[in-house]
Amino acid sequence: MNEKFALLRLSTDWVEKRGAAALFLGLGKPAVRHDRGKRKLTIGRVFRAFWGPAATVENGEIRLQYAFPLLAPRHHRTVEDTVSRYSIPSPLTRLETLKASIVLLPGDGIGPEITQQAKRVLEAVGDVFGHEFSFESHLIGGIAIDETGNPLPDETIDACRNADAVLLGAVGGPKWDDPAAKTRPEAGLLKIRKELGLFANLRPIKLFDELIDASPLKREIIEGTDILFLRELTGGIYFGESGRSGSGANETATQAMVYSVYEVERIVRMAAQAAKGRDNRLTSVDKANVLEPSRLWRQVAARVMAEEFPEVQYDVVLIDAMAMHLINRPSDFDVVVTGNMFGDILTDEASMLPGSLGMLPSASLGSDGPGLYEPIHGSAPDIAGKGIANPLATILAAAMLLRHSLQLETEAVAIETAVANVLASGLRTADIARGGASIGTEEMGDAVVQRIAK
Repeated sequence: MNEKFALLRLSTDWVEKRGAAALFLGLGKPAVRHDRGKRKLTIGRVFRAFWGPAATVENGEIRLQYAFPLLAPRHHRTVEDTVSRYSIPSPLTRLETLKASIVLLPGDGIGPEITQQAKRVLEAVGDVFGHEFSFESHLIGGIAIDETGNPLPDETIDACRNADAVLLGAVGGPKWDDPAAKTRPEAGLLKIRKELGLFANLRPIKLFDELIDASPLKREIIEGTDILFLRELTGGIYFGESGRSGSGANETATQAMVYSVYEVERIVRMAAQAAKGRDNRLTSVDKANVLEPSRLWRQVAARVMAEEFPEVQYDVVLIDAMAMHLINRPSDFDVVVTGNMFGDILTDEASMLPGSLGMLPSASLGSDGPGLYEPIHGSAPDIAGKGIANPLATILAAAMLLRHSLQLETEAVAIETAVANVLASGLRTADIARGGASIGTEEMGDAVVQRIAK
């Protein structure tokens, strides 16, 4: 088998039972969505039409040889086109049960509640698709400070390093907000990223049609918005040297923003590869008119794009302008790459485009080792323990975990499709109900699990 390909075998019965979801494959719209009434008659023809000689249907089984990119393309491409765009080793050939170890870091606030629902969904996926997922939970954040005095105990670090993937709930809360404290829960999050070498944070901002009216922006502004943010995670001001000096009115505080050529190169390359698989457009965000690290960022990014990705449409936007563009023309952007602090701010701003933080997942990836997956919202201590938190962002983070760490694209799409079907059925948690009827955390988890199990 060509090393650029993976072989996926699907039972035609399996596809017929699950419909268009089974054909989605993260590479575009469902292949049979316009011919649902004749799916049994057209399923083989559709596969061959879309994939050419790479797809065969025989003996009740679909064999699809496909390229597996790091980041799922936004639009469908042929096998040959997709392969030409990536140099990615073959993922697992799914002809046998996959065994994977997943570390859960429930954390603080609503973290344990939403993580539990994501775990249930992963267990349902394992049951349906025949995989064996093992789970173990460890401490991070405020609860780790309370129990060990350390926001990231060594035991947690070791467990994460030895896992295939890590799923995080949330960290922090007012209990640990004392600015004079020696350590804070968020220090555990920063450290785990550093310890695992996770230099890229992926945050997709994509709207569900059923929730588009929940956005604070007008439909005509946000319709069609589909942005993939890549935020550099291990450099910049969050990891620069800091300190205080003086006292009284003369006391000063400093924190350095530092970036190396290598750090900029690797995140820009990953962003450019993602852009090639989507709309072939990349926007870099900086503050080069003021900050020296941003001037280095802009120079390095421009060189990488010119020398290695001349075919990608590339532009540069200042951070303050980008903050405005996200509000008045978000659908104009495809892939956006930026530094640590700017990415932190922009992605939180962009998270409000869909109307709720409770719908958006993220993935933190490195060059090797386990990825870290989490919802982008916080610990919401005001609703912790009430059973009303929205678990869908964490469940969608579990889908990203399957896609990027375990190379289980079909399984990831099964989760995403289940979530879409739940929303289409009208079920809502309070944060997205807009004053209407709502269900709780566990009930929403039940609904997703049931749709995966069908």
